[in-house]
Amino acid sequence: MSHDFGENPQLPLTPKDPMNAPRQPPWLDTQLGTVVAELEARVCADALADVFGFQLLQIGGWGGQGELVTHARTQHRCILAPDATGPGAIRSHFDALPVASASVEAVLLPHTLEHATHPHGLLREVERVLVGEGSLLICGFNPLGPWGVRHALSGHRFPPTARRLLSEGRLRDWLGLLGFEVTLARRFLFAPPWKQRLSERTRGFLESRGPLIAPPLAGAYLLKARKRVRGLTPIRPLWQRGPVVVGSVAEPTSRNAA
Repeated sequence: MSHDFGENPQLPLTPKDPMNAPRQPPWLDTQLGTVVAELEARVCADALADVFGFQLLQIGGWGGQGELVTHARTQHRCILAPDATGPGAIRSHFDALPVASASVEAVLLPHTLEHATHPHGLLREVERVLVGEGSLLICGFNPLGPWGVRHALSGHRFPPTARRLLSEGRLRDWLGLLGFEVTLARRFLFAPPWKQRLSERTRGFLESRGPLIAPPLAGAYLLKARKRVRGLTPIRPLWQRGPVVVGSVAEPTSRNAA
């Protein structure tokens, strides 16, 4: 049984919620889509190696039945998507997440910002549900690389369903404004964006050398950020402050002057 929280108040995630089964884009089953899915699974596994806690929330159905968070070290994992189906599915829009504030240790957005109607609004919601020092991971296609060029030339029909591609620099600016600190940046997908048979050796060479030789030509990137906790500096009231000392003589207070 799936649950639609589109009109419900914010609810905490519970360990009773099993992994959901949102419908992933059919493009991921194509030759190019399979390459992207395999690479992103490895990149996400590396980025999640040091992410611990109680709950990880993946927002968006990209990647199918939890392939991107299989290696997460959190105690529980959950996927939220507008079209999520299956037992315990959390089906909700991105504008108002049905998740309690400061209740999630990690959030994964696999190309979700490229499909969301209001990407900046979704980031604000992610900032709300994350605990202090919580981790945010974002996967996106590089609009300035070959994959981004094909996206523009195809009339935004490649990869399918993407409304827009966000550059890494623009995303860093948004994260900074929301109080996040970027702790990791990975650039990958250096294979050209058209169908061709590449050997595993050739593909492995491109992925290992690409970040060193031509990072701007990466087809995709992953950003990992930490939600900063703003410290408060207590201000002592005036009546608790000591007398002001000028040189070696203390200025008289109003009581002493009387």
